[in-house]
Amino acid sequence: MKSVWTLVCVIALAAGVGVHAQEKNPVVVIQTNMGNITVELDAAKAPISVKNFLGYVDDGYYSGTIFHRVIKNFMIQGGGLTADMQRKQTKGPIRNEATNGLSNMRGTIAMARTSEVNSATSQFFINTVDNKGLDHRGMSPNDFGYAVFGKVIDGMDVVDKIAAVPTKPGDVPEKTVLIKAIVRKK
Repeated sequence: MKSVWTLVCVIALAAGVGVHAQEKNPVVVIQTNMGNITVELDAAKAPISVKNFLGYVDDGYYSGTIFHRVIKNFMIQGGGLTADMQRKQTKGPIRNEATNGLSNMRGTIAMARTSEVNSATSQFFINTVDNKGLDHRGMSPNDFGYAVFGKVIDGMDVVDKIAAVPTKPGDVPEKTVLIKAIVRKK
């Protein structure tokens, strides 16, 4: 009888009965002039990056920014410059979470940064191919890596369309790829 009761308790816990169900990961929609990209954020493995990103989302910061750097067979980067290539004012930099075990695979979103390990602010990039070379490999600035904090769950066709735009020197798209807004889906 005791084992039956244990089984009932296990099933009830798995179903979320009598306990608080684990919160779902936040989902955002990147609305661009080329279509929408839906991204699920990994709050468990990248809490600092997710909190930082959602802070910018909730402030409406990303409205009117652009994907300003597009490198074919690599990634698309945005979230810090306006259509006239002016840098937007950011909050302070955050700690790099590249040691979180998430890999820079096709469709993942990661924090962009300078050569300084802990320099990420508002800019992010979406990997258009598997970029394991961007993962954490060691503690030196060259090996520390780029923190993945989510993945595209819908709209990878839009990412690919952006990745295919013609660019001019500096990997800047010839025609503006506008981020109209980034909004929470749930």
